[in-house]
Amino acid sequence: MTKDEILQSLKSKGLEDIIELIEDAEKGDLEELELVESIGLVHDTRLNDEVLQLLQDLGVELIFVTDDEEDEEEED
Repeated sequence: MTKDEILQSLKSKGLEDIIELIEDAEKGDLEELELVESIGLVHDTRLNDEVLQLLQDLGVELIFVTDDEEDEEEED
């Protein structure tokens, strides 16, 4: 998918927050992103993979955490 196709798909699904992440990455305001690999950013697996690849292409370092690590951070 092209960047425009990804953005259009996100817009059609009402995922404005993901579009904002991409825009922040383009501006250099997003350097790294922590996420739970089993959850991802988008429910659609293919679109999720495309978004993550786009973010990486824009220089964002993806840091995958396990569900257990997320639980520990919430307890702190």
